[in-house]
Parts: sequence; C-alpha cells; structure tokens
Amino acid sequence: MIEKLAELEKTHEELTSRLADPAVIGDRKAYTEASKALAEIGPTVALYRRWKGVERERQETEEMLSGLPKDDDLFAMAQEERSRLAARSAEIEAELRTEIAPKDPNDARNVILEIRAGTGGDEASLFAAELFRMYTRYAEQHGWKIEVLDLSESSAGGIKEVSAIIEGRGVYSRLKYEGGVHRVQRVPQTEASGRIHTSAVTVAVLPEAEDIEVEVDEKDLRIDRYCSSGPGGQGVNTTYSAVRLTHLPTGIVVSCQDERSQIKNKAKALRVLKARILEVEREKAESAVVEERRKMVGSGDRSEKIRTYNFPQSRVTDHRIGLSLYQLPVVLEGHLDPLIEPLLAHFQAEKMAEQARGH
Repeated sequence: MIEKLAELEKTHEELTSRLADPAVIGDRKAYTEASKALAEIGPTVALYRRWKGVERERQETEEMLSGLPKDDDLFAMAQEERSRLAARSAEIEAELRTEIAPKDPNDARNVILEIRAGTGGDEASLFAAELFRMYTRYAEQHGWKIEVLDLSESSAGGIKEVSAIIEGRGVYSRLKYEGGVHRVQRVPQTEASGRIHTSAVTVAVLPEAEDIEVEVDEKDLRIDRYCSSGPGGQGVNTTYSAVRLTHLPTGIVVSCQDERSQIKNKAKALRVLKARILEVEREKAESAVVEERRKMVGSGDRSEKIRTYNFPQSRVTDHRIGLSLYQLPVVLEGHLDPLIEPLLAHFQAEKMAEQARGH
C-alpha cells in the first residue's frame, strides 16, 4: 500500500508541474484532463502526507522514549503521546485503505436522473412523484443543485415521466445504485375494499458525459420544436420553445421543455443525449464483463426489482443486500443514507474482492 501511495504522491507532483506548463495551459483538453486527474488524487495524497507526518512524530517519540529513564517525569507523558500517535496513525491508515480501493471513474460526475411510472396506472404515477420528491430532498440535504429538464404529469396529479440534472460534489458516487425497478405496496386511496396494490416505478441514473468524450454532429440530429405544456405560466404554452432531439445513428430521443428559451432547452437536451450515448457505449464496452457477472450474481440490470416500499408495514427493503428498514416516512423525506451507505459498502467490498482475485 505504501508503495502505491508514494507513486500517487509522485504523480501529484508531476501533475502540479504540468498545470504550470504554458503549453498545457494553452491546450484546453490537456489542461482539463490534468486538472481532473489532480483533483481525483488530491485528497488521497493529502491524507498520505498527514499519515507520514503522524508517523514521523511517532518515531521521534519512540526515539525519545528509548533515551529516557523510566523514573523520568517525561517518560509517562511520552508513553501517552506514543499511544495517541499510534492510534491516530492506525485511523488514517484505515482511511487510506478505503481511499485506494478500486474507484468508479464516474464517481465525480453529475447525474441525469430519469423516473418513469411503470405498471400500476395512476398509483404508479403518484409513487413516481413521491420518489422524485424523495431524491429532490436528498439532493437539497447534500447541497446539490437539481434542475428539471422534462416533466409529464398524470391526470391523477402524479408523474408519468420526469428527467432532471443533479449537479454537485460526488453526486454519481452516492446515487449510482439507485437505478432499477422500485416497487410500492399500499392501499390506493381509490380502493374501496382496502386491498393492497403493487405498482412499479423505474429509475435510471446516468453519469453526465463530458464534451471531450461524446461529440454529437448536428447532421446526426433531427430537431423538432413544439409548444411546451405543463407548469411555467402562460408564456410556456404559447411559444415553440420545447425541443425534441432525435439522434439518428442510435435512435435515442430526448425532450426538454423546462425553459422559455428554445436555445436553453436544446442545450439541456444535448446534455441528456450525450449522457445516454455515453451509457450505450459503456454498456457495449462492458457487455462481456456483464455477461460473466450475470452468470454469477444475476443480471442486475434495470429490469430487476431492487427495492420495495411497503406502506402497511412502514418498511423499505433493498433486495440486493437483504436490508430492511422500518422507517418508510423518514426515507421518503429524503433521508436515504441509511440505505445508501450499506449499499456502497457492499459493492465496494465486492470490487475489492474481485481485485484481490486478479480480475
């Protein structure tokens, strides 16, 4: 581990020098890549340097102890200081082990969140609205910015479909395991007999693509403009500000009608389109790995149920790790960390085990 950390520190110094090079400063792509790489390893290197400082102090204390007689007044103080420094060194070392564990290259990215009502009609659309509110609250708690791109409401006051961009530090790292089928079990308000109904909502979490990764040629786009509908005031409904982009090579279709400006809507729609293209490319590249993993643990794709929200029992169950929490109202208010933290720990442990096996 120490060798790997020493290499990271050397890389940090090289990147810092690169960013001061006029040739790199003048090259937008090179500068962006170097800045991103430096930002990614910066916290780990800072932690490593802190550990080295503590270790240096601990060694100095050890040397002092070896030269002190046991009846010296300083001996007991030095022993206490040695114990404190040893404990602190162990704490930082544990943090470092976590830091150098396998990282997802997308962890630092913003997210395109898409929620769609599935089976269950009006009840599914109502729950889709509750899920979107839950993620909005979670984003607010973390100081993230969430911006609606496209919204289709149901006649019952729910949401048929919504897409939004969530921007902030570590958004994808926290939300990447939320994608999948979310099932709700409860008695609908319209159900006279009091029978429990089961409905489903699908959630997609896509890392936002960077411009240098995905280029979209205008000639590959069909652009349709139409009148917006839904919230936004009278002006929204009377101008052709909404934009629908169709990417002809892939057939991907994206709409945005949140802004009054057609230009702004097109720009936002392009962000979603690039994220979806990136996801398609990623899935192609990983298809062989995914197939091998499917043989071992199931497909884990978005067609599989990942979580159940049972209202009569006030229970939330994540089926991937067998975790049940009996605090459904709290979870729906956006307090998702008691679900997300165990998920992150579980999948991180899986990655470390795979790395140890040499995969």
